[in-house]
Amino acid sequence: MLGLIGQRQPAAATPAPKDALIFDIGLAEFEDQVLVPSMETPILVDFWAPWCGPCKQLMPVLEAAVTAAAGAVRMAKVNIDEHPQLAQAFRVQSVPTVLALFQGQPVTGFMGVQPPAQIKALIDQLLTLAKKAAPEAINIPETLKQAAQALTDGDLVQAQENYAAILEVDPNHLEAYSGLIRVVIAGGAIEEAQHLVDTAPDIIAKSPLFAPARTALELAKAAPVGDDAALLARVQAAPDDHAAKLELATLLFAQGRKAEAIDQLIASIAQDRMWNEEAARKQLLQFFDALGPADPDTVAGRKALSRVLFA
Repeated sequence: MLGLIGQRQPAAATPAPKDALIFDIGLAEFEDQVLVPSMETPILVDFWAPWCGPCKQLMPVLEAAVTAAAGAVRMAKVNIDEHPQLAQAFRVQSVPTVLALFQGQPVTGFMGVQPPAQIKALIDQLLTLAKKAAPEAINIPETLKQAAQALTDGDLVQAQENYAAILEVDPNHLEAYSGLIRVVIAGGAIEEAQHLVDTAPDIIAKSPLFAPARTALELAKAAPVGDDAALLARVQAAPDDHAAKLELATLLFAQGRKAEAIDQLIASIAQDRMWNEEAARKQLLQFFDALGPADPDTVAGRKALSRVLFA
C-alpha cells in the first residue's frame, strides 16, 4: 500500500510505543504500526480532521470502547489533512470514517457518528473474528495469498476452494467474499457474480470497501466480446489507434490479464494523455478501483502512471 502514491510524502509521525492502544499514524509508519500488528490484533483506523465536529464527538466514544477492550483491539488515528494519501488509498469519502483492519486487510467499517452500543457491537465482532483466526483455525493470511496467486495464475478451482475455506470460518470476511466474486467473473459466470453481489451479507454490502468488487462486475458486464489477437494486431499496425488500445485493455482485463491491460492504457496515456477527454486514464482508474488499493497490479500501475504524468 505504501507504494500507491507517487507523490512526496509528509513528515512521519512520531512512532507509537509498541504496546500503545491508541495512537496517531501517518503514511510512513502505517505498515509497521498498523498493517503488521493487525496480523494478530484488530486495529480500528479512525480517519478524522481537526475541522470536523462529528469527528470530535465520535473519537472519545471510540477511545473508551478500545480502552474497555483491554488490549484486544487497538486504534490508529489518521488526520486526513496531514495524510491525504492514506485517505485516498482507502477511498475515504467523508469524515469521520472508521475502518477495522485485521490480518492486514480491512474487514468492516462505518461512516459518521455511531452510538456506543453500535461501536461495542463492532468490537465484539472483531474479537469473535480474531478468536476464529486463532492458530488452531485456518491460516487466513496465507490462504488469502494462495487464493490471490491461484487467481493470478488462472487456477480458478484452487482460488475458489481457498476463498470458500475462509468463508466457512467467517462468512462475513470481505476480502474472501470479494475474491470469490472475482473468481466467478474470471470464469465467465457473470449472472452468478451478479447474484453474489446482490445477496452479499449486509456488513459486506454496506462497506465502502466492497465497491471494488461491484466495479469489477460492472467492467466485466461492459467488456467487449472479440478476438484479443486481432485487436493486438490492430494496435501493433497502428500504434496511435487509442480506441483500439482502450478496447484491447478492457478485453484483457475481463480475461484476467490485469497487468497487460494496465500496460496498454499506460502506453496510450504516455502517447496522448488528453485523447478523448482522458479516456485511457479514466479507464485505468476504474481498473485500479476494481482491483483494490493493495493489489500488486494496482501498486505497480499507479507507480507507472505517476512516472508518465509527472515526467
